[in-house]
Amino acid sequence: MTEQQRLELEAAAFRTLVQHLRSRPDVQNIDLMNLAGFCRNCLSKWYKAAADDLEVEISVEQAREEIYGMPYAEWKAKHQKEASAAQQAAFAKGKN
Repeated sequence: MTEQQRLELEAAAFRTLVQHLRSRPDVQNIDLMNLAGFCRNCLSKWYKAAADDLEVEISVEQAREEIYGMPYAEWKAKHQKEASAAQQAAFAKGKN
């Protein structure tokens, strides 16, 4: 495999992951964090960090919109629910 092929495969896998997460707004970020240790916000931070590394100007909000498929505030209003006590406890336990 060439380096270019590897990059293209990684990019395709990333796009598929992002599209999958966009198609599942019912899956809350806190559940992703509790189960997998990352969420949509993590992906947007990694996206922003990669842009910074390549000296590509992109704001945090633009990075979030790339991951969420819409402005973050809009996604939160449409899809984010209040975390339950159990979700918050699991999150706190996972941070330790």
